[in-house]
Amino acid sequence: MLDMNNAFRDMPYMGVIFVVVEAMKLGYSQEDPSWSNLGQGQPEVGALEGAPDRFPEVPVLPNDYAYGPVEGLKELREAVAAHYNRLYRQGMKSQYSAANVTIAAGGRTTLTRTFAALGQVRLGHFIPDYTAYEDLLTSFRQVTPVTIELKADQNFSIDPDRLAKLVASEKLDALLISNPCNPTGRVIGGSELSAWTELARTQSCTLLMDEYYSHFIYKDTGAKPVSAAAFVQDVENDPVVIIDGLTKNFRYPGWRLGWAVGPSKLVKNITAAGSFVDGGPPRPIQRAAVDILAPKRADQETQAVRSAFIKKRDLTVSMLQQVGIRFPLQPQGTFYAFGDISGLPASLADGMKFFRAALQHKVLTVPGEFFDVNPGKTRKGRSPLTSFVRFSYGPPMPILKAGLERLQQMIRSA
Repeated sequence: MLDMNNAFRDMPYMGVIFVVVEAMKLGYSQEDPSWSNLGQGQPEVGALEGAPDRFPEVPVLPNDYAYGPVEGLKELREAVAAHYNRLYRQGMKSQYSAANVTIAAGGRTTLTRTFAALGQVRLGHFIPDYTAYEDLLTSFRQVTPVTIELKADQNFSIDPDRLAKLVASEKLDALLISNPCNPTGRVIGGSELSAWTELARTQSCTLLMDEYYSHFIYKDTGAKPVSAAAFVQDVENDPVVIIDGLTKNFRYPGWRLGWAVGPSKLVKNITAAGSFVDGGPPRPIQRAAVDILAPKRADQETQAVRSAFIKKRDLTVSMLQQVGIRFPLQPQGTFYAFGDISGLPASLADGMKFFRAALQHKVLTVPGEFFDVNPGKTRKGRSPLTSFVRFSYGPPMPILKAGLERLQQMIRSA
């Protein structure tokens, strides 16, 4: 008889999923307006002033009942390629085509495909960064992770010259980073991002650029979306893979649709991994995504998002600063603020303590230590991020404001 205890290992909930599960134990549900979810990385998904109308329905055609291509529908891959060429590569000789794009069912699936396609590599990753990277770096044994710490007193940044020296000294084959960064809101752009792509070319170090927040840019009111695609010289030879999708930039997280863009040889390998990872994304959602990427509609969405979310960013930072939370970096992108809570009363000056206390006030937050990407928990000792908390200003303004007010009350009464 099969012993289930031996057949399966315990799989704990990780990162933001852990946060939501713990909140559900106390009665949280997404539909309950008395809760404020300032933890989960989800933008508001309803109507937004100035944005295109939401899709009320998605048609299902007869062919949709059959399997679709693992790499995604050709018309969507062409639309994704055209989207990058239009925004970032106008006037350049080398242009992306459908062959440079593979479609997958969401961001995590795209990342999983990408990692499954990697060979024996030494991969540099950063802390703080996206929580799911830890699972990826733990699960794929052919990947040797090398941690690069970004410090708060240096604005969570690294000088490109120093990075180049690290790549050489550590013999790194690849680098993985979210840009804009989840959780800090830091943006790598302009000459700095150009230097990163130059590093990739000259040192044959593959850049895995997670650009899921690339349209959430707040450096100034005229800021445009940011992507490494703007600095790729040759789309077939520069070792740059861009991972993005509909989840954040277009506010369709429930559609679970993402993509990877890069040299066709690498993209082909990522697609091949998809043949056993997920088998390919649903057809109806892909067809609808083609319309979402239509230039006029896409630009309208981006402008509306930036207009709405910069107001929520300013409110979040201001209200939390009023009660003693410090922000080493004003968020330049994403919809997160990474706050230093070390100056709060002792009962709240630790990320996990703050998280547990906030749940009692019906507010979800994420402890900073969850962004200490530590594969296999091989680094011992106290995390350098225990005195940080990530606050999401993704929810609609009324829910956001109510949650911030309850956090203010919690801190003032501590």
